[in-house]
Amino acid sequence: MQRKIINDLEYIEIRNQAATARIALQGAHIFHYQRANEAPLLWLSDVSDFEIGKAIRGGVPICWPSFGNNNPQLAQHGFARVMMWQLVNADESNPYISELTFVLEDSQQSRALWNYKFRVEFIVKVGLVLEMELKTVNLDTAPFTLTQALHTYFAVSSIENISIKGLEEKKYLDALTLQEHFQEGSITFDQELDRVYQGVENSIVLEDLNRSVNIQNSGSKSVVVWNPWIEKCARMSAMQAESYKEFVCIESANAYEDKRIIQPNQEHILKTILS
Repeated sequence: MQRKIINDLEYIEIRNQAATARIALQGAHIFHYQRANEAPLLWLSDVSDFEIGKAIRGGVPICWPSFGNNNPQLAQHGFARVMMWQLVNADESNPYISELTFVLEDSQQSRALWNYKFRVEFIVKVGLVLEMELKTVNLDTAPFTLTQALHTYFAVSSIENISIKGLEEKKYLDALTLQEHFQEGSITFDQELDRVYQGVENSIVLEDLNRSVNIQNSGSKSVVVWNPWIEKCARMSAMQAESYKEFVCIESANAYEDKRIIQPNQEHILKTILS
């Protein structure tokens, strides 16, 4: 494990016999994961900002304590992805698995945005699988409502080559039209797509030309699937005109119907395993 800096952002680089990863301390943001002798699993924009106060475009942004525009008092996707986290533990005793724990606690800065006392732990295991666990603890005297997501950008050969299986017959909210539908068959792409699936309790499989990725979630019954396609991609920050071809977002979430109310002294764990 090494500490390095891109521009002003410090990050942790992990190298073991199974995989490599890079995690920025701002946002506890995983922006690279690659198994040995394979292509990177995560997509990272070639023109992504690595600046304090700006979210990295790609990897796995942590949307917390609000997903999307769920809380009008907060910026889109909350504040955790642009705040500094503390690395509190790093275990590299196993040559094939590295385990790191990052912590974010309430501060004067966070309470000015969201007036609750909390502790969030992000536990990452880097090996032949990438395991991510986001634990929220309510340390306040009042309950709070939590929506969140591990906003994972998967690198793909081309958006037109892929399909997503495991969401068949699931209800989803189309965020582009605000209409609800049920999924028919596998998901494929030929236009902008932004959907929040509900009642998801099984594994999801991303099928590409040369590999399949299994996504297994717990503490979650909602999954977000997103690709901006041509026009929206051209308008977005830290994207190139054809970036939309290179990734798909499949996000492990607690969103919309799957929001969670966390009582004082209780916790909630959102976990995903990518293999």
